[in-house]
Amino acid sequence: MTEERLSHAGLSAGRGLVIPWVELELRRSRSGGPGGQHVNKVETKVEVRWDVAASPSLDERRRARLLAALATRLVGGGVLVVRSSAQRSQGANRRAALERLAGLVEAALKPRKARRPTAPTAASRVRRVESKKRRSSLKSGRVRPDLSQ
Repeated sequence: MTEERLSHAGLSAGRGLVIPWVELELRRSRSGGPGGQHVNKVETKVEVRWDVAASPSLDERRRARLLAALATRLVGGGVLVVRSSAQRSQGANRRAALERLAGLVEAALKPRKARRPTAPTAASRVRRVESKKRRSSLKSGRVRPDLSQ
């Protein structure tokens, strides 16, 4: 984790936003997978929870943007949950989870580039018409011949 994200005030999530430590809830549990006795006795898995909907450190504009952008990741009425169990140590998993949370929030707050609508090129219009003509002639060849004449 980049150390500039961590401070005494809290976790820096970019765009001038610092999430105070009191708003973050860290939970530890035993991690699954291989590892033998170490896995069975040490709580290395880390879960970081942040209540976006009730966070006093967000203004309404940022709150609305985060709730919309992270809607699929939020649980229980606006709580963002990030888990990490890839590392063997609790400290490394804590850093990884905090880094991922900060990255998600920073990406969600990043302003989206406005789409500028463009017109189709002349060549693409010609290709479209030609493909329609080919398809039309192919289908017209499937008609049963009229033998009554």
